[in-house]
Amino acid sequence: MKPHRIVFMGTPPFAVASLRALLDAGVDVAAVVTAPDRPAGRGRQPRMSAVKEFALQHALLRDRLLQPERLRDPDFHRQLDATGADLYVVVAFRMLPESVWQRPPLGTINLHASLLPDHRGAAPINWAVIHGGTCTGATTFFLQHAIDTGDIIDRVTTPIGPDETAGDVHDRLMVIGAELLVRSVHAIFRGEAPRTPQNVASSAALRHAPKLTPANTRIDPRCSAKAVHDLVRGLSPMPGAWSILRREDDPPQQFKVLRSALHDQVVNDAPGTLYAENGLLLLQCADGRVSLLEVHPEGRKRMPAAAFIHGLRNTRGLHIAHP
Repeated sequence: MKPHRIVFMGTPPFAVASLRALLDAGVDVAAVVTAPDRPAGRGRQPRMSAVKEFALQHALLRDRLLQPERLRDPDFHRQLDATGADLYVVVAFRMLPESVWQRPPLGTINLHASLLPDHRGAAPINWAVIHGGTCTGATTFFLQHAIDTGDIIDRVTTPIGPDETAGDVHDRLMVIGAELLVRSVHAIFRGEAPRTPQNVASSAALRHAPKLTPANTRIDPRCSAKAVHDLVRGLSPMPGAWSILRREDDPPQQFKVLRSALHDQVVNDAPGTLYAENGLLLLQCADGRVSLLEVHPEGRKRMPAAAFIHGLRNTRGLHIAHP
């Protein structure tokens, strides 16, 4: 019997870890599908995806790279069929049309960075932290029509520390998720992979993970201090929680907060008020203060709060605007 083959589909560094793990485990990767090169940076020069960079460094994959502009293109479908792959494996890629994910005889599976059915959507790691979760994980599942709803193969869990950022959780899930994916692929090849329907009996309690936008990444100081701290953690290092900084006699300025900490001093003042005290930049929230440890003012580099305070001419009327 011929050995099983897969087609791997992915784009960012998170997907590279999975591709590397599959190769290290001896899985036959018949083709790698990734996003086309896109203009990026100030010079708008074409930039390849992290998965393409990895594939070009791997001798076996250099001639097996596909970058379709349109996933419904018949030429792309013919290229997929020519691989003879039994299974398609998707990690952090675009939404696939049914004409793609139904092609292989063993189906198409996805690695999702949450404990499905919780945190379905585009940004599961960010929202797990923003929602103040203490545990998350990764799930492998078979694709079906509705996004992130297919039968579960396997899961792995990891704790979220009270001050961990989305970046911290991302890096850990990238590794344990890759290990989970390898186990799932081998289980499918052996014919031993379970298919457990997602339990949505308590769907009212499920949390979602929509795409990050300017509207849902803005700091609202009228929220609790913990909610603001969790928002900052959940958006660090990218894209960063943002707000509009205001002070007397100066134009408003957009700035981001990249690291924060809960402050134990409770002062009843107007939410949004900023205090510069002993090298600390403290934000008054609805029920307490948050220390803004690292900020990124518009048009400047990211910096510690002490450096930001040092550059202020005055702090009179310093506050951030409500959304």
